[in-house]
Amino acid sequence: MEKRWALLEQGAKEISENLANELNIDACLAQVLVQRGITNFEDARYFFRPTLTQLHDPFLMKDMEQAIARITLALQNGERIMVYGDYDVDGTTAVALTYSFFSQFTSEIAYYIPDRHKEGYGISTAGIDFAAENGFTLIIALDCGIRSVDKIEYANSLGVDFIICDHHLPGETLPAAIAVLDPKRADCEYPFKELSGCGIGFKLAQAYCQANNLPDELYEQYLDLCMVSIAADIVPIVDENRVMAHFGLTKLNTNPCCGLKALMQISGKTENYSITDVVFLLAPRINAAGRMGDAKDAVKMLLSNEVILADEQSTFINGQNTERRSFDQNITAEALAIIEQSEVLINRKTTVVYQDDWNKGVIGIVASRLTETYYRPTIVLTESNGTYTGSARSVAGYDLYEALLSCSDLLMQFGGHKYAAGLTIKPENLTLFSDKFEQVVSSTISPNLLIPEIKIDCELNLAQIDAKFYRILLQMAPFGPQNMAPVFVSKGVTLVGPAQTVGAKHLKLSIKQQNSAIFECIAFGLSEFESILEPNQKFAVCYTIEENVWKEKRRLQLNIKGIKID
Repeated sequence: MEKRWALLEQGAKEISENLANELNIDACLAQVLVQRGITNFEDARYFFRPTLTQLHDPFLMKDMEQAIARITLALQNGERIMVYGDYDVDGTTAVALTYSFFSQFTSEIAYYIPDRHKEGYGISTAGIDFAAENGFTLIIALDCGIRSVDKIEYANSLGVDFIICDHHLPGETLPAAIAVLDPKRADCEYPFKELSGCGIGFKLAQAYCQANNLPDELYEQYLDLCMVSIAADIVPIVDENRVMAHFGLTKLNTNPCCGLKALMQISGKTENYSITDVVFLLAPRINAAGRMGDAKDAVKMLLSNEVILADEQSTFINGQNTERRSFDQNITAEALAIIEQSEVLINRKTTVVYQDDWNKGVIGIVASRLTETYYRPTIVLTESNGTYTGSARSVAGYDLYEALLSCSDLLMQFGGHKYAAGLTIKPENLTLFSDKFEQVVSSTISPNLLIPEIKIDCELNLAQIDAKFYRILLQMAPFGPQNMAPVFVSKGVTLVGPAQTVGAKHLKLSIKQQNSAIFECIAFGLSEFESILEPNQKFAVCYTIEENVWKEKRRLQLNIKGIKID
């Protein structure tokens, strides 16, 4: 698939040169820092040396005082508290964190995860009824609830109070809960708006400790869970998220909770985890519980304090993940066939596909796969309790949520983010919705956004890459949205020996530039260049820099993202 190369705005050269001198670093690295808003020594110190003192005061969040007051009252009176959360990674880590934290102060506490297939996303009537019937008078809802106006009204009528801890965009009306903790509230002046759902739970725990003069360690022990939610929910790794991700990774790599440690072992990697490792090794396994069975199994694993129980739960969840992969692959193949056999679908700027027997738990993954293949806003739907329910995914730069908002007259419900959302639709409205979604996206999306873009931070000579360069580059981690691993471009490089296809469609090659060392490279999905690249031919590459470890030998290699013939 064709990709656009876009060199990011380079900023004021004088500022980057001064920063390079102040920090004694390569000018290109200084330029990367300037692009990320780091323009002086103090900014750099804050960035390179994060501390937990950089976390914001939780009481800056609207309604935090009311939330802590209500929880304190419940604890004093011995009320039954239910911790309620979504069934994805963010929701299950949030439930595990909040349940475990408040279990230190009461035994009158339980957790509840809605059944994806029977209850659907968010606050459910069944969950509220369960709470009322079993004497729960307070529900702490995590990673959901911001749009559950009618459900909270129903809970109030039964004498069940709610504290909502959510990070999704609110609707026009907020639920009438005791407290609504959501930095995206229009009236919330909390300085950072992009916390994960688990991050909101972490701030609630921090606030309780702060209000009661309790040791910070009581909530800081959950930083590994918080980091997993940040990685899995693809929230920006800046500000507080970067601090929590940094210390959460440290905890994961040195002293993870029992459940995560068991999951690390069964994933085949037990040390030196990065955000990418969490995204690809841990998050899918945690998610598999809710996709293929009961998300409570993931919470059980995360709460395990005994090695045997943690191992049992992680083994079970790993088996569910294997099953999930099979469903994912089969449904993706079926969806691709539907698109390729439809002249209407193949030529659209959107994809909306439906089949009644697709597994509800994996359609979000399938939507992501289709987006990767055709690179356009995509919705995958399946039948659920007489309605069509689905997952939507977008392309970089296009606000999917706003597009769905423009089609809301044809939707029963929807919610989510700029790039990912869930929706429910009546069967009779499918064709009308599909056509309107295509019309809305076609009229609002720039043609450029339908071509994948490689954002390049800086042009670099290969001779600039050495051990010091890489060591400083590593200190910019953890990498993720709004702080991605820097991508460099080098021009006029040549092959050293022939390029070679490895695996199905990957390319292994060695390159050099005038006066540079030879760099080994891996280019995933670019095997077509094996027959194009010739000896002594000059070409350009864009790439990230990584370390390859083989039989305890470490060497720098380039991970090629794109190749262009000069």
